[in-house]
Amino acid sequence: MAEEEDEAEILRRLHGDRRSLCSRELELREYPDKYVIRSLDPDAAPDRAFSIGRSDGLLQPLLPGDAISENPCKVSTIYGVAGVIRLLAGTYVLVITSRKDVGTYHGSSIYRVNSMRFLPCNEALKHSTSQERRDEAYFTSLLSTVETTPGLYFSYERDLTVNLQRASKVAEERIYKPLWKQADPRFIWNRNLLEELIEAKLDPFIIPVIQGSFQTIQFTLKEIPVKITLISRRCNRRLGTRMWRRGANLEGATANFVETEQLVEFEGFRSSFLQVRGSIPLLWEQIVDLSYKPRLNIINHEETPKVVQRHFHDLVQRYGETIAVDLTDKHGDEGQLSRAFADEMEKFPHLRYVSFDFHSVCGKGNFDNLQLLYDQIKEDFEKQGYFLVNAEGEILLEQSGIIRSNCIDCLDRTNVTQSFLARKSLDSQLQKMGAFSSSESISNHKDIYDMFKILWAEHGDDISLGYAGSHALKGDLVRYGRQTLPGLIKDGMSALSRYYMNNFQDGIRQDALDLISGHYTVSRHGPSPFHLNAFETFSYLPVASAIIIGGITLTTVTLHQVGQNAQRFVSSILWAGVTAGVLALVKANGKQFCSRPRLCGLL
Repeated sequence: MAEEEDEAEILRRLHGDRRSLCSRELELREYPDKYVIRSLDPDAAPDRAFSIGRSDGLLQPLLPGDAISENPCKVSTIYGVAGVIRLLAGTYVLVITSRKDVGTYHGSSIYRVNSMRFLPCNEALKHSTSQERRDEAYFTSLLSTVETTPGLYFSYERDLTVNLQRASKVAEERIYKPLWKQADPRFIWNRNLLEELIEAKLDPFIIPVIQGSFQTIQFTLKEIPVKITLISRRCNRRLGTRMWRRGANLEGATANFVETEQLVEFEGFRSSFLQVRGSIPLLWEQIVDLSYKPRLNIINHEETPKVVQRHFHDLVQRYGETIAVDLTDKHGDEGQLSRAFADEMEKFPHLRYVSFDFHSVCGKGNFDNLQLLYDQIKEDFEKQGYFLVNAEGEILLEQSGIIRSNCIDCLDRTNVTQSFLARKSLDSQLQKMGAFSSSESISNHKDIYDMFKILWAEHGDDISLGYAGSHALKGDLVRYGRQTLPGLIKDGMSALSRYYMNNFQDGIRQDALDLISGHYTVSRHGPSPFHLNAFETFSYLPVASAIIIGGITLTTVTLHQVGQNAQRFVSSILWAGVTAGVLALVKANGKQFCSRPRLCGLL
């Protein structure tokens, strides 16, 4: 304890009343042999800079008095250094080249990453073998995919990874530490990329980035401003794409695990309501095979009970009493998975499991039927409550538990359900703060209610883009409480986009995520990860598609000409046979025609 007090006193003496800040604006100087990154902040030390060798990727802080050449090849402005990764033949530094101010969080500006760029330090590539050069080319193509990652947010002075309730309970001296030391490692999207920057002691340049969503709305009640902020944080423990990261791993971490915090600010009061979502915490998979809805496969494993126990033990330790709300169908493949989940949950009597067939109960846009689910959990939901602190920093209420919602993807049905529960909590929060009477609801204020629904719909789109590569479905249910024709058309387009991404792009996206998250470690020793059989190393889908389309076209044309020449009939039969044969081949080998990850296994 004495050591902690000594550290706190040292931090206060060094920083005074200032919290730890990262450099907001940087100058990137590119030389033939190195890059130099220097802070342009007016309140930063003028010598705050470091260099990166273009031949070896060596990171080196520049000390006071170190000369910086005035004749760079190129000078540009960047807005942060997101990390460093070493591949076979070089080092690559990820920098933020464009940002957008999207609002404030506890008084600090929050930015969305608009564009990023990897700076190559790979002069050693010319000394590599031909196989290493081919492997490096694939790895760098994955880095190009990383550069377009959606839904990344950061702040130069505020930790975005820790919710308000938890932040209010940690020691005060925490704010004087570098941002990366304040952050919850689970929610740092670039955690693995920061290691070399940390080792080089470049704290002022280290920016923890979250992936998820950040949305705000503002309005007035009783002529007093109200602000609602919706912030979501995706966990990095099982980072991945919709079809290639399902269920849980052996440690109990689940795919698409997202913590969502709804913050309300009114007349000095601040309130926080937390929910989480995550894939069903069993070992299961759904391998793409060109079908619209691939079959679900539950993996029989002796560790399954321990996987479920590890997952919920972690939730209870972090959030308190946990209620698992399962929104999946009760028939077909989903039904089998749901029953397996229910069977495992029966082994843990201290955990509450609620099964609610969303499609059956809320089908045809009957959004209000979610009240039936709320009626089942109302007592526990109200008991869990929310966090509330007044203007003096006095904690008035604490949230004592969490609702964990899931469907199959933990996207569309989950988002509709979470928005419904968030509205229930918002009514209670505003009533407690004095903005509403005891019987008043946000639904009584149409303009404000519309803003709230749009807030949650856009939040759902952000979460879906990060996991499925498309906007959320059922957005109309959140925005309007019903399905509309334009919404049906948009859902159809989003469904097609998901199909394309899942079948033909997500293997590459998964490799990119495994690479930058550290789940795959690049090594010069051992065989290349890309030594595959001939069928896997070449995409036959374009060839098969061309034959199918050509075959259908030629069959149609020759059938129209059958009356002119008997040989045309034989040609029609031939082309129809070829087309049917190729179609049968594609259907039988659908998995082989899809984009598959090469670097890591499913678990």
